[in-house]
Amino acid sequence: MELYELTIHELHEKLKKREVSSVEATKSLLARIDAVEEKVKAFITVTPEEALKNAEAADKRIAAGEMDLLTGIPIALKDIFLTEGILTTCASRILSNFIPPYDATAAARLKERGMVLLGKLNQDEFAMGSSTETSWFGKTRNPWNLECIPGGSSGGSAAAVAAQQAVATLGTDTGGSIRQPAAHCGCVGLKPTYGRVSRYGVIAFASSLDQVGPITRDVTDCAIMLGAVAGHDPKDSTSVDTPVPDYLKALTGEVRGLRIGLPREYFIEGLDPDVKKAMDDAIATFRGLGAGFVEMSLPHTEHAIAVYYLIATAEASSNLARYDGVRFGYRNPDARGLLDMYMVSRDEGFGAEVKRRIMLGTYALSSGYYDAYYLKAQKVRTLITRDFIDAFESVDLILTPVAPTPAFRIGEKENDPLQMYLSDIFTIPVNLAGTCGVSVPAGFNGDGLPIGLQLIGRPFGEETVLRAAHAFEQATEWHKRKAAI
Repeated sequence: MELYELTIHELHEKLKKREVSSVEATKSLLARIDAVEEKVKAFITVTPEEALKNAEAADKRIAAGEMDLLTGIPIALKDIFLTEGILTTCASRILSNFIPPYDATAAARLKERGMVLLGKLNQDEFAMGSSTETSWFGKTRNPWNLECIPGGSSGGSAAAVAAQQAVATLGTDTGGSIRQPAAHCGCVGLKPTYGRVSRYGVIAFASSLDQVGPITRDVTDCAIMLGAVAGHDPKDSTSVDTPVPDYLKALTGEVRGLRIGLPREYFIEGLDPDVKKAMDDAIATFRGLGAGFVEMSLPHTEHAIAVYYLIATAEASSNLARYDGVRFGYRNPDARGLLDMYMVSRDEGFGAEVKRRIMLGTYALSSGYYDAYYLKAQKVRTLITRDFIDAFESVDLILTPVAPTPAFRIGEKENDPLQMYLSDIFTIPVNLAGTCGVSVPAGFNGDGLPIGLQLIGRPFGEETVLRAAHAFEQATEWHKRKAAI
C-alpha cells in the first residue's frame, strides 16, 4: 500500500513506530497530487516547499517524543480558511491576490498539532454553490467519474480525499457544503453543531449558518479531526464555551437501543431509486445492529429551501459589502472616480452566482420588503428549529439521505439555479436548526457513483452521531472502495 492511501490513524501508527517519516509521507502525497491533479483540479494552491519544511519540523517533534495524533500528517484546507503568508482566494477573482497576515483558528489549531499543510483547495466562489462549478479557478471533477461534479461548495476538499491527494481536509458547511460533496465523493463529512468550531478567520458567507468541519476517509479520522479543531475561541463571539469530549472514545461500535427517526418529509417521491435502496439497506443494517426506528415528521421541512435562500443571501449581501476595491483584493485599474471603482471592481471581481445572491439578499433586506421576506424567514427558521427540538425528545438520531440523487454531470444544472438549489434540500434544515449531521458512505448507484447516508444528531450530539456512523461503517464495506483514478 502506498503512503498516500493511508488514513490518519494508520499513518500515525507508522510515524509513531518510526516505520516512515513525515517527509516520506509528504513526498508521497505531493507525488500523488502531481499525478492526478490535472484530471481532478482539486487544488487552487499547492505549497510543496512549505509542506516539506513542516514535515521536517514534524519529524523532529516525533523524534523528541512530542507527538500528537496529527503530527506529521499531510492535510489540505478549503481556500476559505485564512492561512498566514499563503494565497487565500475563496475561489473568487476579487481575492485572487490576497495573502492573509494571520491564520484562521481552525488552521492554527491543526498547525499547533504539527499537521503538514499541502495546500488550499478549490470550492464554489465564496462557498456559494452545490457543485464547485462557480470557482474563478475552474471546475473540480469527481474522482469516481471525471464527467460528474464532486458536490459543493467544499468540492475540492472532498475530491482531494477521494483522489488520495490529502489524508484529510477541512471544509465549511453553510447549507450542506461538507456533507453533500462527501456523499458524492464517497467520503465521511461532518457538519458540527453551530458554535462547536471557531469561525474566526473563515471568510464569511452567511454568518449564522457557516460551520467548519472535516472530510475524511473514515469515521475514526473524522473524530480525530473534530477533536483537533473543536472548542471555545474567544475571538469568535458565536463560539460556544462547552467542554470538548474525547470523540475517539465514543467509537464503541454499539448502537443497540438507539432510537432513530425516519422523517417522512425526507423519503419523498422523486428520490432516486438507487438512493432509496441505499437508505433501505442502511435501515436494515442498523436494525441488525440492534437500533430501533420511529416514523416521524419534521413538518416545516418544505419551507427550508425558501427560508435558507432568504437568510443566507441577506447575510451574504451584508458580508460581501466589504469587497469594495479599497482595502484589499481586486481593484479595476481604469476606474474613474470612487463610485466607478466600487461598481466596476465588484462587477468584474464577483462571478454570476455571487452577484445573483447579493442581489437577492439586498432586495430581501431593502426598505419595504424586510418584514415580508427576511423577518418572515427568520420566524419560519424558528419553527424549523423547533421541529428538531421536538423530534429529539423521542429519538436519539435522525436518518435521511444526503442528496436526492448521486452526483450529476458537469454543466447539467448550471443554467437552472433552482434545480441546483434543490440539491441541498436534505442538508439545509440542519444548518437552519444549528445542529450536527454526518455523511457516511452507504452504497453506489448503477454507474458506480457513491451514495451518502445522513445521520442528524442533537445540538452538541456529535459523539452519538459519530458512534452510529462508526458502527454502520464497521458493518459495511462501502468506505473501503477507492476511486480508480
